[in-house]
Amino acid sequence: MAIHYENGLPEKEAFFSLFETTGWNAKYSFTANELEIAVSNSYFIVCAYSGAKLVGTGRIISDGIYQTLIGDMIVHPDYQNQGIGSEILAALIAKCQKDGMKQIQLTSAKGKMGFYKKFGFEARPADAAGMQKHL
Repeated sequence: MAIHYENGLPEKEAFFSLFETTGWNAKYSFTANELEIAVSNSYFIVCAYSGAKLVGTGRIISDGIYQTLIGDMIVHPDYQNQGIGSEILAALIAKCQKDGMKQIQLTSAKGKMGFYKKFGFEARPADAAGMQKHL
């Protein structure tokens, strides 16, 4: 079945099911309602569907000027390596360019840096490492 792409919020339970495929929720235990709130606060969202099934997503979290973060780049394991993630990321980058943003940040999942490097992303220098705090 052909993949089609839409901008906008995915259905709550569909996003929750897709999010669960990542294993990220093992640490945080977000509910479907919490994830819906998080995603609804996005600057821009791209969803990939196979028929009515949500199979991929990515979103921009931004102030619209200079703080821009790509988050929740997810492609269902059964649909990976079919160009879906590339289409989603290209659409997110195009939106940032169209809106005049100058820099995009992201955190790559382990083993996925090569994917982002193909789109021009670079690892931060060791002497300029970012920081985070888990609560």
